[in-house]
Amino acid sequence: MQAIHSEKAPKAVGAYVQAVVDRGLLFTSGQLPLNPVTSEMSEDIGEQTAQAMKNIQAIVEEAGSSMERVIKCTLFIRDMSAFPKIDEVYRSFFKERFPARCCVEVSALPKGALIEIEAIASV
Repeated sequence: MQAIHSEKAPKAVGAYVQAVVDRGLLFTSGQLPLNPVTSEMSEDIGEQTAQAMKNIQAIVEEAGSSMERVIKCTLFIRDMSAFPKIDEVYRSFFKERFPARCCVEVSALPKGALIEIEAIASV
């Protein structure tokens, strides 16, 4: 198992890593919509979705893979009524095919985030 760390995604704070690669698969930790430089977070769900996906993309690319090789994403969201906007932004990160996906409404996320996203990709 190999730990992955990208300077283009928020640093792991706690007992976890940004991602691990094992047997040709990359597993990311959940990515909050934090700007990796400023650690700030927008209050807009569209902007939060885009930032969380940018963080996923940075980690996937650091591992030598690409968004086209993402197999599955799990989205944890605070408000299911925001799903149309989330989906609009999310889909813009994929070109030819979409990965499998699970979307779950949760009561709270760290730092008051509206969304957290994790991904599995082949490398």
